Amino acid sequence: MADSSFPILTVTAVLPAVGAVATAAVPAARKAAAKYTALLFSLGTLVLALVTLVRFDPNGARYQFTENHVWVKNFGLHYDLGVDGIGAVMVALTALLIPFVMLAGWHDADPLEDRTGPNRRWRPTQGFFALILMVEAMVVLSFEATDVFLFYIFFEAMLIPMYFLIGGFGDRAHAAGEDEAARQRSYAAVKFLLYNLAGGLIMLAAVIGLYAATAKQLGTGTFALQDILNARASGKFDLATSTERWLFLGFFFAFAVKAPLWPLHTWLPNAMGESTAPVAVLITAVVDKVGTFAMLRFCLQLFPDASKWATPVILVLAVISIIYGALLAVGQRDIKRLIAYASVSHFGFIILGIFAMTSQGQSGATLYMVNHGISTAALMLVAGFLISRRGSRLIADFGGVQKVAPLLAGTFLVGGLATLSLPGLAPFVSEFLVLVGTFSRYPALGIVATLGIVLAALYVLVLYQRTMTGPVKAGVEGMSDLKARELVVVAPLIALLLFLGVYPKPVADIVNPSVQHTLSDVNKTDPKPALEAKK
Repeated sequence: MADSSFPILTVTAVLPAVGAVATAAVPAARKAAAKYTALLFSLGTLVLALVTLVRFDPNGARYQFTENHVWVKNFGLHYDLGVDGIGAVMVALTALLIPFVMLAGWHDADPLEDRTGPNRRWRPTQGFFALILMVEAMVVLSFEATDVFLFYIFFEAMLIPMYFLIGGFGDRAHAAGEDEAARQRSYAAVKFLLYNLAGGLIMLAAVIGLYAATAKQLGTGTFALQDILNARASGKFDLATSTERWLFLGFFFAFAVKAPLWPLHTWLPNAMGESTAPVAVLITAVVDKVGTFAMLRFCLQLFPDASKWATPVILVLAVISIIYGALLAVGQRDIKRLIAYASVSHFGFIILGIFAMTSQGQSGATLYMVNHGISTAALMLVAGFLISRRGSRLIADFGGVQKVAPLLAGTFLVGGLATLSLPGLAPFVSEFLVLVGTFSRYPALGIVATLGIVLAALYVLVLYQRTMTGPVKAGVEGMSDLKARELVVVAPLIALLLFLGVYPKPVADIVNPSVQHTLSDVNKTDPKPALEAKK
């Protein structure tokens, strides 16, 4: 059962890191071998993640498969791992998406054979796939870490491989020349790194402040989440109001940048727009989820009173993200930037659900993290296939695709309908729960947030109409339909969207107990409905 002595969490995180080293060590001439090596390690990680998810007992201890080892005793550093239901689901989502990211980007790092002379660029295949595996290792460890400092290390470390993936393996379908495309990639990568490093530095100050506070009150400083929570429950650890608020803001700022929450979101459209489609999926469907996950694990658990104090402002920012992201998506001419702004809107829904402080809202937010990961992966990867065929990511360069590539158009439509939360597809359930949870406590904000659904229908359906319907435009007439490898990528994602859309119970049963624990930490219960007395 979940108390097995086998360190499955460590192995799940270390396996992709070992795979990254093994992939990078493959001789330069054996590019196919490097790809298959990386894919094999990612599938092994997926098996371990699924084993963890299946063996997780929702009715058992809050944190399971725990590993506790002293790291640096004098500084209170521990190698502490453990997953609650939310963590187990997020690890499984990460491990699920990585093989699809690799298959979709199978040729994204191949040499550009058609270019000669000084402008010929060679893209290191081994490096591309090794970096993806390294990101996976860092993200998995972030979901597993229950030591605050350990979490911080991997929260920051994942920025390095992501920086090289964004700046070194940009989209080939660029309207500008190669030099201008390289400049824009570099700008996007640096902006991504600086924004997230700034958030991380502020968080580091808060982490040190938390350690100092525990040292002052407990006699020995600690970063261990469970030790801090136990000390607070027993009355041995009690932060002053002002101290707790400052520490909360330090943590929340870093997570809001990663999430991303308006107005800290501006790095995302640049990063997704200049990346290859698989790397864009890695950003928004995997890496960004660490931010919203950490709000649940660290902000609410460590700083419950400050979380409630900041809730009104955070909810307003979340609603602004929903409407602002959707409005900018409506006005986009670039397919990938449209999906990026749609993600800003979706992350607004996730944060709205978290800070609504209701069981429906937080369950919906957790399901939204999963469903958004799957739906965005499906839509962005199909968009990537579309863009690579046409050599352009501008909406105006497409038209009539459904007549020449019906499978591509059909899968693009399903991904788009999932993005607008069509009933019967997975995101609908999560978005519905978020809105119900918000309405029960903040009806005005719930009403405004609902406008995001209307705008989502507008930008998705207009995108489909302009790219897939109408007369076949020049440059589209010879477009090929989805190939076998591409169908292997898209079909399972669509199947999951359908399955979780009609039967979300397996995931909900795992995350709901963790949601109840989190609400208990902040001393919140669901508001009782106001019923008129019968006359």
